[in-house]
Amino acid sequence: MSNVIKAPASAAGGRAAAKKELPERFKAYKHIWVFIEQERGQVHPVSWELMGAGRKLADKLKVDLAAVVIGPEGETTRTAAVESFCYGADLVYLVADDVLSEYRNESYTKAMTDLVNIYKPEILLLGATTLGRDLAGSVATTLLTGLTADCTELDVDADGSLAATRPTFGGSLLCTIYTLNYRPQMATVRPRVMPMPERVARDAARIITHPLALFEDDIVTKVLSFIPDRDSEKSNLAYADLVVAGGLGLGSPENFQLVRQLAAVIGAEYGCSRPLVQKGWVTSDRQIGQTGKTIRPKLYIAAGVSGAIQHRVGVEGADLIVAINTDKNAPIFDFAHIGIVTDAILLLPTLTAAFRARLSPHSRDPKRASAQ
Repeated sequence: MSNVIKAPASAAGGRAAAKKELPERFKAYKHIWVFIEQERGQVHPVSWELMGAGRKLADKLKVDLAAVVIGPEGETTRTAAVESFCYGADLVYLVADDVLSEYRNESYTKAMTDLVNIYKPEILLLGATTLGRDLAGSVATTLLTGLTADCTELDVDADGSLAATRPTFGGSLLCTIYTLNYRPQMATVRPRVMPMPERVARDAARIITHPLALFEDDIVTKVLSFIPDRDSEKSNLAYADLVVAGGLGLGSPENFQLVRQLAAVIGAEYGCSRPLVQKGWVTSDRQIGQTGKTIRPKLYIAAGVSGAIQHRVGVEGADLIVAINTDKNAPIFDFAHIGIVTDAILLLPTLTAAFRARLSPHSRDPKRASAQ
């Protein structure tokens, strides 16, 4: 295993002992790559979020930032390649072939590993989506390199090594992991962990096309049907602007209805902390935190959520966090913007009624407002 955990207590000593001279065959590996994930012609937003993170790493290392676009021949794939320059790419590696019309592990792994072996990036970043996780694991295994999954922070140290930070041991610790003496250094990052960079209109620059050299008859797997996530009935927590969540402090599954009611009134998605999923109160697609969904809403209301570190890393990107808890020493108050020490079971109905009155059509009637 090429990944080395940097333990907080002995980080420098432990890492120094593991660090060796980079093998000669890896010294030619340069530049930062980001895989641009597409689903039926739609680029997943996590790809642009990673372009922003990749741009910062590339600037620190004084190397190029490259986007990797893999997909079918046609306008949508070409558009994704051109759009990559608007999010900071210096160049694009493009593999376009109709065999790549549907994501299949074999074809996409071959496309990516061929690119890596020929053009030699030092860092490769992918979104920790269902597709990205599948592809990243396969590529790392094929290339015999290390992969750090579900990162919450990316940086490079003094000698240019990728420092990938993620929670571990059930979310109780944050560890920084290095892939030493192997290339590329690979990491996946979940949607909404990194901020979305500003799109700046730019003309396309260097696009390097590469043939796939794989035929349909060479691939055993066939796609029989496709159901896009956007058409499913599951929650869309990751990209919601308003989120209300409940934790064990609510006391019972019946009281969780108070969270749903407030969310319905303000037009929010609703979620929960991990213990509620473990108890079977709420389905797993509603779980928020490192082992659930990472969110970055404009407003996050947490009712009866203690705020353990695995939950914190899933919500700390929110613009405004409002925490309601009876325990004034709950960890969530350490990172909430507004803290209310009270019983959420009593406060939530009052909040719901206040929002309902505020948001009702009559409350916007100028005549009614002047009469009041």
